[in-house]
Amino acid sequence: MSMIAFSKLYRAVLFCAALFPSWASHAAPMLQGPDLDLSIQHYSRVMTAEGVLRETRYDETMMRRPGHVWLARVLPASHRAKHSYGHQPAAKKSHNHKHPNYEVLPRHVMLDRDKIRLEVVNAEERDIIFVPPAEYDNANFDGSWVNAFFLMDPQRVAALPLSKRPSAVAGARWREQEKNGLFQRVLWDDTRMVPLVVETGDRAGTFFERVTIRPLPTLAKSLPWTKTKGYAQREYSDFLD
Repeated sequence: MSMIAFSKLYRAVLFCAALFPSWASHAAPMLQGPDLDLSIQHYSRVMTAEGVLRETRYDETMMRRPGHVWLARVLPASHRAKHSYGHQPAAKKSHNHKHPNYEVLPRHVMLDRDKIRLEVVNAEERDIIFVPPAEYDNANFDGSWVNAFFLMDPQRVAALPLSKRPSAVAGARWREQEKNGLFQRVLWDDTRMVPLVVETGDRAGTFFERVTIRPLPTLAKSLPWTKTKGYAQREYSDFLD
């Protein structure tokens, strides 16, 4: 299992780059987009070789501001503190210290003078954990600010053919492409510069993923990364045994 469960949209970006190589043939320019607060719903289903249908659902929230992206898993109140940290197995008593649960902790991606910084934040323990570029693969993060800020590269989305599928959202258009039985469909909002729906799957029905993004009507005035003053600065390596 990956160390950090980044949004499936990142996986969709990697999927498309592999499926349609022309997407990765050029670098996207540094684009700008409006401030957004988003509610993100993830759904996936996979048919295993044993004929078992597995379904997964979870929600996230995202805040997008100049130079900042904050992505957090939505958890029931009873699970928040309980699952923010895990423990080493009892067999490793000499190293029995708390380990971050990267699957659920909020992650903060920053851009400062073209340099990216990735942090995982635990408010319960007042920790900020810096994830170095060498560990991005373990974090399931591709290192792209464009993908983090827009959820999908706008230039690569524009390369997808327009679909005849109607859109009920003003200013949003469907784009889609299919190859070798695999498909990608994106409902892209040209005004907000963000996808509203991303669907990825195969015609055989062995797997399907849908990510639904809903922009919130008002922007939060309180920004979580401004509340971390005094938090302990930790390194990713601090939790390696």
